[in-house]
Amino acid sequence: MTRLGMLTPSSNTRLEPATAALLRGRPEVTAHFSRFRVTEISLSAAGLGQFDEAPILRAAELLADARVDAIAWNGTSAAWLGFARDEALCARIREVTGIPACTAVLGFRDAFARAGLRRVGLVTPYTTDVQARIRRNWGAAGLDCAAERHAGLSDNFSFATIPEADVARMAREVAREGAEAVAIVCTNMAGAALAAPLEAELGIPVYDSIAVTLWAALRTAGADPGRITGQGSVFAL
Repeated sequence: MTRLGMLTPSSNTRLEPATAALLRGRPEVTAHFSRFRVTEISLSAAGLGQFDEAPILRAAELLADARVDAIAWNGTSAAWLGFARDEALCARIREVTGIPACTAVLGFRDAFARAGLRRVGLVTPYTTDVQARIRRNWGAAGLDCAAERHAGLSDNFSFATIPEADVARMAREVAREGAEAVAIVCTNMAGAALAAPLEAELGIPVYDSIAVTLWAALRTAGADPGRITGQGSVFAL
């Protein structure tokens, strides 16, 4: 049995059912969730302060009580705060709990590297300034996010209300602009169920944040992500 601990934004309604759907038929893997307060995605002091270390570590300690094999930050804050933020967070989680950790954003970086991808079509629900910060951070890491679409929202709960058809449209648009892969960056937006059919249609990888986090968590726990089939190419990396 592999137990995966997921650190979850409090207002997120997408990632738990999507993770359960991805794990359907894999009874040897279970996912367990611990929340901390996240309601607004913005570059304001209040928005950035939600990702201070202390509440995240308290939530991680609760997951440790369940003796999980890995702890994953199932959120994308380091996309605009910087990869170093998640690297430090993973180190602190391991220091405090003794359990290895991973994150969605570090998972994206690893997936792009393993697949040899540089031109990323960035699809998010975020505002223009947050999107610009992501493009700058990812660009500094060698990822070209010239092809991008964003919905202009800041209320985290509202991200889950974006219709799948709109997410798929944004993915198609960035693919037409020459992206080598589509990255659906937000763990509260429809994307996990779209990845496989969009890959078949577009002929390029489509990496969704929830799927990427699960892939990273399985690898961190020493389990084989390849046992999840039909849910997108990320699990074959």
